[in-house]
Amino acid sequence: MPHVILPSFLGALQASLAVLLTISYGAVASRFNLLKESSSRDISKTCVRLFLPALMITNVIWALVYTLSSMALGWLLKRVFKFPAWTVPAICFNNTTALPLLLIQSLETSGILKDFTMGEGDTSSAAASRAKSYFLAAAMIGNSLTFAIGPKLLDDEETPDEYHDQQQNGGHKHANGDWESDEEHANPINGSGRTAEEQEEHVNETTTLLPDPIARRSGDIIHEVSEGSNPLSWAQIRKCLTFAWSFLNAPLIGALVGTVLGLTPPLHRAFFNEPHQGGIFKAWLTSSVKNIGDLFAALQLVVVGAKLSGSLLKMKKGEASGQVKVIPMLSIFFIRFIMWPIISIMVVYFLASKTNLLDEDPILWFVMMLIPTGPSATKLTALADVSGAEEDEKMSIAKFITISYAVSPVICFAVVGSLKASLAIKQ
Repeated sequence: MPHVILPSFLGALQASLAVLLTISYGAVASRFNLLKESSSRDISKTCVRLFLPALMITNVIWALVYTLSSMALGWLLKRVFKFPAWTVPAICFNNTTALPLLLIQSLETSGILKDFTMGEGDTSSAAASRAKSYFLAAAMIGNSLTFAIGPKLLDDEETPDEYHDQQQNGGHKHANGDWESDEEHANPINGSGRTAEEQEEHVNETTTLLPDPIARRSGDIIHEVSEGSNPLSWAQIRKCLTFAWSFLNAPLIGALVGTVLGLTPPLHRAFFNEPHQGGIFKAWLTSSVKNIGDLFAALQLVVVGAKLSGSLLKMKKGEASGQVKVIPMLSIFFIRFIMWPIISIMVVYFLASKTNLLDEDPILWFVMMLIPTGPSATKLTALADVSGAEEDEKMSIAKFITISYAVSPVICFAVVGSLKASLAIKQ
C-alpha cells in the first residue's frame, strides 16, 4: 500500500503545485501592473473561444451522468441552504484535463500503470495514452455543459424580488406578465434582457457563429411568424430553440472537429501521423493548433492569479473583496473529494465485475472511477467573465479555486482506491 500511496500523493502534489505556481504568476503580473483587469477579461474570452476549441481539436455517458447529478445536488443545496450561485457550477464541473493528465504522467513514470495493460503487446505507455483519451472525452462533455448551462447556473436573481422592485420603481406590465420600467421603455431591451447598445458589446460563448446580417434576418423571420401565431406557443418554441442553440459553443465545435479528424482514417493520417507516414498537415497546421490549445490551461490560471491579486489588494484596503463562506466551501470539498469518489468506485466496480457493459480495459475502469473526483474546474473564472458576474463574485471564485488546489493532494486516497478496485476486477 505505501508504494502506491506515495507516488499517487506525490503526483497529486506536483500537479497541484504546478497549478498554484501558475496562479501565482498571474498574481505577480497583476501586482506589477503587467496584467490589467480589462486584459484578464479579454484573455478569458480568447481562451473560451479560441484556445479551448483548439485544445479539444487536437486531444480528443458516465461524465454526463455524474455532471447532471452534481448539478441537481448543487441546485438543491442552493435552494435549501441559500448557497451562493457560483457554488452550483463549482459542484458540477471539476478539472478533467490539466490535473488528471499530470497525474497519469506521474503514475506512468512511477511504473504503476504496467499493471493496467491488457496483455501481450500492450505497454504502460499505451495504457497512459488511452487514459488521457478517456479523460479528454469526459472533458468534451464537461466543457460543452459548462458553457451551455453554466451561465444559467450563475444567474442568482429571484423573480418575485424583480417584480417587487419594478413595482416600486415604476413601470408598466406587458400582456405576457413582464414588467417594464420607464427607463427600459425609453431604451427597449431584447429577448436576452439587453438594450441594442449592450447587445452589440455582449459577446460570449453562446453568441451565434453566423454572420450578423444572417443572424438578424433569421431573428426577424421568427419574429414575423410569431406575430401571426399563438404568442405563448411560439415563446415556448423559441425558448427551446435558444436552449438547444446554446450547446453549439466554441468548445463543442472544437470537440466535434477533433472527433471527425480522429475517427476518419484518411483525415487522421493527414493531420496526426508523422510526415513520412502521410501526415501532410501535422508539422505545420496541427502543430500550430496544438500550440494555441496548450495555452488554454496556463492562461486561465494566470487570470485566476490576477483576480486573486486584485481581491487581496481590496481586502488590504478594507474594501469588498469577495467572500468564500466556510459551509458552502466544505460542502463542495466533501462532494468533490469524498462523496463522488466513493460512489464512482462502487458503481464502476459493479458495472465492470458484474455486467458486460464496459470494455475489458483496466485503465478504462480506473479513469471512470477517478473522473468525478478532484477540484473544481479553473474555467469557472472564464464562465464568470463571459456571464457578466459581479466583481465580488469573480473574486470569490478566484479565492475558492486557489484554496481548492491547495487541498487537492488529498485526491491521492481516491487514486489509491481506484487503483486497488481496478486491479481487483482484473484479477
